[in-house]
Amino acid sequence: MTKETVKKRKVIGIWVRTTNHESQALSDIQALWGRFISEAIPEQIPNRVNDTVYCIYTDYEGDHTKPYTTVLACEVSSLENIPEGMKGLEIGGGDYVKFHAAGDLMQGVVGEAWYKIWDSDLDRRYTNDYEVYDSRSADRGNAEVDIYVGIE
Repeated sequence: MTKETVKKRKVIGIWVRTTNHESQALSDIQALWGRFISEAIPEQIPNRVNDTVYCIYTDYEGDHTKPYTTVLACEVSSLENIPEGMKGLEIGGGDYVKFHAAGDLMQGVVGEAWYKIWDSDLDRRYTNDYEVYDSRSADRGNAEVDIYVGIE
């Protein structure tokens, strides 16, 4: 894990409101990914700047044990044209700790990283945290994903 100052990014994507209670987020976020892929959501996002996908955790009602919103999105150059049913927001901006998850996505490597983050003593902001799925995560069996956690 490393500390970084992260610039703001504009993103547009689809979302679900969920909670970690009784592993509800696991099924909700899997369903969101299924929809993101099956409906070709990235191709519907206007002003998309690249193919990187962000999985964002935001709108926290408290800490990680309370409800929050998960957004699957792509970076855009403008938030002026947000398609119906999608959400536009700014992520980043400020101090973050970057974690790195590597391995088989289907075996829960990212989830394992989150369990470690939840058990850590980080002074988290709970504004927006996110995972970055870029070209390094194209091979699901041998993927690399960066996780950014906002800190005070």
